[in-house]
Amino acid sequence: QLVESGGGFVQPEGSLRLSCAASEFTLPKYAMGWFRQVPGKEREGLLCMDSSGATTNYADSVKGRFTISRDDANSMVYLQMNNLKPEDTSVYHCAAAPSVRCPSSVYGLSFWGEGTLVNVSS
Repeated sequence: QLVESGGGFVQPEGSLRLSCAASEFTLPKYAMGWFRQVPGKEREGLLCMDSSGATTNYADSVKGRFTISRDDANSMVYLQMNNLKPEDTSVYHCAAAPSVRCPSSVYGLSFWGEGTLVNVSS
């Protein structure tokens, strides 16, 4: 089970840190990622971190602004988001891959949480 938190309203250029609590599975055995999805639109992959700490970036739009991290000891995954823009408004989901390595695309992430809403507006 994956449960996201930390979403909310933020002004443009602001920051948020999303958290994802994992339970009922052994986090070090999985690559973990984040994607976002606006209802009615396609899923947009963001970042993935494999079990060794290597990062895969799926979206040029967040390069240099978003960072993924994980704390396996506490079964947590984080997404630090800086310099937020209105177009970052979306529901953000934490997801796991059925492998220690990150998949080549977001569609390789096989299960995810219900998400947390991030709304960037002035």
